[in-house]
Amino acid sequence: MLVSVGGGSLGGMRQVFEPGCDRTGPQGPTATTRGLVDPAAARGGFALVRLDPAPDLADLVERHWVVRWDLPPGAEFTQVVIPHPNANLVAEADGFRAHGIPGGLFARTLRGSGAVLGTKLRPGALRVLLGGADALRPGLVLPAVAVLAGAPGGPAAGEVEAAGRRAVAAARAGEDDAAVAAVTPVLRAAAARRRTPRAGLALDRVARVLGAVVAGEPGPDAGVADLADLVGTTPRSLQRLFAAWVGVSPKWVLQRHRVHLAADLVAADPGRPLADVAAAVGYYDQAHLGTDFARALGTTPAAYARRCAASRATLGRALEPEVDRPLGAADLVASARA
Repeated sequence: MLVSVGGGSLGGMRQVFEPGCDRTGPQGPTATTRGLVDPAAARGGFALVRLDPAPDLADLVERHWVVRWDLPPGAEFTQVVIPHPNANLVAEADGFRAHGIPGGLFARTLRGSGAVLGTKLRPGALRVLLGGADALRPGLVLPAVAVLAGAPGGPAAGEVEAAGRRAVAAARAGEDDAAVAAVTPVLRAAAARRRTPRAGLALDRVARVLGAVVAGEPGPDAGVADLADLVGTTPRSLQRLFAAWVGVSPKWVLQRHRVHLAADLVAADPGRPLADVAAAVGYYDQAHLGTDFARALGTTPAAYARRCAASRATLGRALEPEVDRPLGAADLVASARA
């Protein structure tokens, strides 16, 4: 599956904006495709493509993604992302690195033209590949060779670095499948050396919980006890599982999911009453939404709504020559799922 959900009007790139579809089957999604801050503005800065992993890596890899941009001389674009509880392996022009769960928002400023291939790991997968609890340190950034070439008998450091370079070259050329194919062999070799029955059991339990949250299975007002019931354990045992393998708590996961949903709703309809948004995503009142929202984004829901409204208006004017209908909420919902 390949889904392109961004555009690059600043650099004359083709506007491509299609809603994404989640995988189905035993290795379903453990993270939504939400998280881009101000998705209407993002459409003018870059193109984003998502691709499924090789089936034999789906226990460790959530998905691959390619970001491509082409900005005019002197222009720059900064994209902010509200992170999921997932680590990423990112191949870019200046290196191939592993990024743990950020301690706060993730921001990246783009200039000129370029492309990046990312591999979004499933929660806990970096702990498996790195082989230790250091993988859970907030804001961790390591060379990819430390993760993929560390196991005895695994790929050599030179192979990993070369795979990253090939992936970037393919992404820049618009050959997204080739970019994924470049890193798949080193991922496969590292996974074969690091998987253990104990790790597999832990990741399965984590995936069951995260998958249920993504699917909305426990309901919008679910608590940690509801998540524990999904895997037949106690809240305390679930907290220990997440502390050992994911690096964030089940409560953090629930709060972050609600903030992602709220930000999605606000971006799609900035005029929607915030009390309605709070109720829709499981908060008792608007004040509780405001607290979690501000903690995650560093801004209030009302200020974010004003920002998104302004970006929607700008995007609507930019698209006017290309479409003969007004920009609607359906156009923006897809973009918030990043």
